Amino acid sequence: MIEVKEVRKSFREGFLLERKEVLHGISFNVKSGAVVGLLGPNGAGKTTTIKIIMGISPPDEGEVLVFGKKLSKETKKAIGFLPEAPYFYDYLTGREILRSFSDFYQNLNEEKINEVLKLVGLKEEADRMLRSYSKGMLQRIGLAQALLHDPELLIFDEPMSGLDPIGRKEFRDVITSLKEKGKTILFSSHILQDVEMICDEVIMIYRGKVIKIGVLNEMLKNEVTYYEVTVEGTGGADNFSPLKKSGGRFLYRVKEGELDGLIRSVMENGGRIRSVIPRSLTLEEIFIREVKKV
Repeated sequence: MIEVKEVRKSFREGFLLERKEVLHGISFNVKSGAVVGLLGPNGAGKTTTIKIIMGISPPDEGEVLVFGKKLSKETKKAIGFLPEAPYFYDYLTGREILRSFSDFYQNLNEEKINEVLKLVGLKEEADRMLRSYSKGMLQRIGLAQALLHDPELLIFDEPMSGLDPIGRKEFRDVITSLKEKGKTILFSSHILQDVEMICDEVIMIYRGKVIKIGVLNEMLKNEVTYYEVTVEGTGGADNFSPLKKSGGRFLYRVKEGELDGLIRSVMENGGRIRSVIPRSLTLEEIFIREVKKV
């Protein structure tokens, strides 16, 4: 769906207008139907990357293909885009701003506008002026305009930045519903907990370089650091100290190489295994570890 090949980008800055390279030959692919998170701290190059994909800023070197082609007016028709800080005329209502955007597309009517308003949870607020909208509601109206023409590909730049926990939850729910409809979604974020909840794949970027790409479930699954084992019974386990005791239950925390020995000891002492739960590194912990390698 998206191919980014060895993209480099630099800007002039400072009194002497010296060039500073902000993207150092990044490459990655986004597959059809996937929800992909472009992760990194502020200043990592996420927004620059998205602007290049959208054709807003040209690369110095490299190539970007969308739907297997270079970006054109035709390919843009199949993309829904939400920038990091969208601006809307605040004296218009939510419905009116969507009507103004619908003029860019053919075969859009009031029914489609109502459908999108319902999807983003603004149907009841559609006739309020945007100046009365909260930050979360403005983000949702921005999402609504990106969805008006039912695009195959959705690209969002920091869509959950500045939202409160409720606003982030609402936005995650919308992205999940779009995922169920088979949409391809690429969005940038530095809020790794949100990414961990909804993404299929992640692309980690730091100081203009891609430092790790992976399928999220596999990445987290492969990063098991210990097991939590809940045991019931009075037998206990030889040579193992429980992390917590509660009534007749014991909670043990062991490394993978110790797991078989703990289970065997529990069984020999007449105990019963109630649960074995692998605990893995969080996405945030994995990201920090990869950054330290740079």
